[in-house]
Amino acid sequence: MIILASGSAARRTLLRQAGVECLSMPADVDEAALKTSLPMSEPGALAQALAAAKAASVSSRVPTALVIGADQLLVCEGRRFDKPRDVPEAARHLRFLSGRTHALVTSVCVYRAGKPVWSHIAEARLTMRPLSEGFMADYLAAEGAAVLGSVGVYRLEGRGAQLFTRIEGDFFTILGLNLLPLLAFLREAGALPA
Repeated sequence: MIILASGSAARRTLLRQAGVECLSMPADVDEAALKTSLPMSEPGALAQALAAAKAASVSSRVPTALVIGADQLLVCEGRRFDKPRDVPEAARHLRFLSGRTHALVTSVCVYRAGKPVWSHIAEARLTMRPLSEGFMADYLAAEGAAVLGSVGVYRLEGRGAQLFTRIEGDFFTILGLNLLPLLAFLREAGALPA
């Protein structure tokens, strides 16, 4: 049995579209407390700690399953961003990111019987074009509440592609799940056919 320790529809969809049958079971983790306890200078370590905490939480409840935990951080010029709480905050995020390059750091951890069995960290770099106030207003009106589910205020697989001039890194990492390395691990673990 494979369990995704998340309520993320995007991650669940990525796994299902790749042919991975899994259950979704959101983890009971205080992400805010973890984020304040680890230093900003190590976004990879923080993303990994968050992903591991999610996987460990669910693995302790279902020890026979392979439990996948994932987390993603957005960092720009020394500042870490969380998902916006509302559209005005989303607009503030876009104003800050406009014309700058930011990093998306994505970590995936797999646990079994309460212990880590695999992890992977990847980073993508995205350069956002300078955005006019008019464009941002139109973009946010068109996307609506959907942008509140994304730390970067965009869905690259949709209208968010219009925000960028350059993207470096794996597409799946940008979407929040290091899918290709995860699939390789699942094949090695015998959870998927080789």
